[in-house]
Amino acid sequence: MPPRLSVVVPFYNVAPYIGDCLRSVARQTFTDFEVVLVDDGSSDGSADVAAEFCARDPRFRLVRQDNQGLGPARNTGTAHSTGEYLAFVDSDDLVPAHAYELLVGSLDRTGSSLAAGNARRFNNTLGVRAAYLHRTIFAADREVTHILEYPALALDRMVWNKVYRRSFWTEHGYEFPPIRYEDYPVTLRAHLDAVTVDCLSAPVYYWRERESGESITQQKYAFGNLADRITSALMILDLVDERAPELRTPVHRHLTEIDLPTIVQGFGSVEEHERPALVELGQRLIRRLDPAARATARPLDRLQFRALEAGDADLLRRLADHRADNGVDDSRARRHPVLPWSYESTYPTPTGAARSVPRRLYRLPRRDMRLHTALTRVEWNDTDLVLRGTADIRHAPRPADDTWRLRMSLVRGLRAVSLPVRRFPARDTHGDTALVGFETRVPRRLLAAAVPDGAVPHIAVDIRVGPLHRRGRLSGIGYGSAQYPHGAWLTEDLWIQPSSGGEHFLLRPLRRPAELTEATVDGDALVLAGRLAVPAADATLTVARSSGTLRVPLLVRPGGDGRGFTARVPVADLIDAATPDDPFSQRTARVPRLDRDNALLLATGLRESVSVTHAGRLLTVTRSPGGYVNLFEGPVRLHADAAEVADGDAGQRLVLTGPWWEPRDPGRVVWRRFLDGSDAFVDVPCHTTYDDRSWSAAVAAADLLPPPGAGAIDWTLFVVPPDGTSPYAVQADPYLMAALPVDLAVGASRARLLPRAGRLHVEAD
Repeated sequence: MPPRLSVVVPFYNVAPYIGDCLRSVARQTFTDFEVVLVDDGSSDGSADVAAEFCARDPRFRLVRQDNQGLGPARNTGTAHSTGEYLAFVDSDDLVPAHAYELLVGSLDRTGSSLAAGNARRFNNTLGVRAAYLHRTIFAADREVTHILEYPALALDRMVWNKVYRRSFWTEHGYEFPPIRYEDYPVTLRAHLDAVTVDCLSAPVYYWRERESGESITQQKYAFGNLADRITSALMILDLVDERAPELRTPVHRHLTEIDLPTIVQGFGSVEEHERPALVELGQRLIRRLDPAARATARPLDRLQFRALEAGDADLLRRLADHRADNGVDDSRARRHPVLPWSYESTYPTPTGAARSVPRRLYRLPRRDMRLHTALTRVEWNDTDLVLRGTADIRHAPRPADDTWRLRMSLVRGLRAVSLPVRRFPARDTHGDTALVGFETRVPRRLLAAAVPDGAVPHIAVDIRVGPLHRRGRLSGIGYGSAQYPHGAWLTEDLWIQPSSGGEHFLLRPLRRPAELTEATVDGDALVLAGRLAVPAADATLTVARSSGTLRVPLLVRPGGDGRGFTARVPVADLIDAATPDDPFSQRTARVPRLDRDNALLLATGLRESVSVTHAGRLLTVTRSPGGYVNLFEGPVRLHADAAEVADGDAGQRLVLTGPWWEPRDPGRVVWRRFLDGSDAFVDVPCHTTYDDRSWSAAVAAADLLPPPGAGAIDWTLFVVPPDGTSPYAVQADPYLMAALPVDLAVGASRARLLPRAGRLHVEAD
């Protein structure tokens, strides 16, 4: 009998990655599948790795062809596949263990033409994070829907986060064009042709972002890549015009926001002789795009788009160089010479007498000279909640200190209470040191009085820089304690949890929340103790993961107010080495809830994470950014739970420490930075000590400073295991993240330890 699912994996020169990719497919909990491996003319060891898999597992088979590109290789794999369903995997990516069980199960249940799911980005230095488009499109489960019913699917442009019904694929004769960016023309057609589509919020695909920039999507500024991107975009516009004019607005806006900026930025990289051809191709695209889609573009984007329309290749190059050196928003404004109430940008202008871009496009609308705040630290003391950060006006001319005014208020509904503000020098939005730093204190008594009815207060910011005046909410949540702020009891039954409500900073009041007051390990069980929101005799604790739920009866303690409980969870029931939800870190996150009202547990009683090892795996009870209890289960690896800056004869030293559970050597600990555009790296070894209870790694701060003229650099803390397995980035414990950032100084240079996506980084300049 043919398998139910065919998985097509084309590959070309991916020897360092293909083994991990195929292992992630092999460990699927849905087992009735075949894998068609298509060697597209590899010249490295990729085909040897693929052949070894085929020899070990009869579900894998290998097809070879001369190099033709990803699209034709996918077509070859499709022609050799026999399954009832069809899926595609790129050979440097990973598939979560439950992905095909979820996708195929959805199609079996609904009869839809295809099922698609969420995706994650990952690499060594930044760990795992949500993919930008997918997190919005697949924010919730939607079964039996359609692109015309749910237009966000018009932006679901990748082929690999889906399972297609093979009869549907064959009926419509889909083939990938022989270009890069071949996915979008096929996936959009499939969404339009589908009878119904299933959308899953669970992540079903992990998309690698290489440090080297060698993947197709990261070689985006090469001429051939840009030309194919334009060809793909034009195919999409033809399809929308022909089949779905009602999708014109979201598709035109998407191409204007994502593809067009990449094309104009390519003028900073392509060879001089390629620029006229790129101008011609770019003009073909921009003339097809609705001008209304450009109305809300950023100032630099607007200039680049107009320069493309005018065919000014020299200005396009100068604007692209400026953007590469300074970023998209890094240009101070100047007062307009004729209109004193107006400002214009200082981006590069055309050379020569002819002005290809009218001067009015350099004028900055009010919406672009907006309030910019960044919250960098959140701490409680005995009397106050202390907030530190920066506040500035984007693009504002550099002001004299005596023209800079800042007011901050605690706001609930229509009531605002002024807060004290202390200013200090800090980096502004342009990288200059100015009087933009602030510290404000919110008294605990004021917070307790501000939320009698459960309203959620926020912090309002009112800033004047010279004649400019802006108001808004405190936002821009920075790495460290601002991301992982501690909560606090204000009264016996009122807990305040600072958090980010989207992009804004909020102070969430929780009255008599369900809470965890203690976590301990007793033999082979994890014992959780806490209080229910209301008394209940039949409550159950559910410990959920993306692929299933464990239910544990609660023992409600007699006496008192009837809210106290304990739950005894067998550690072995939480261990899953074979099918972790995260195929990159090999970890599974579990979220405890109370079954009675589906309430999350606040980690009010934890002051540090609690860990236990079992069967070669590590189980940790800790907290989420919002202060709720999380359980993480994964490999026994080093993680850091404390950081210290120590002074010595040779200057400051940065010391990281953490627990260790085994007598074996965990490996070398190094600070690693990857060189631009390369998988090559530089290591700075740490002085490391360890025993069967703890480890520490120390490095001189001076060793992490950039070489002369190198600009800012970024280091990630890595462990290089002694057994030759792949190096991994050290995970920062959530309670350490709540204590970061930590600043270091060596002479006039500065460095900062902070967490990014749970990894420890030092940014130095």
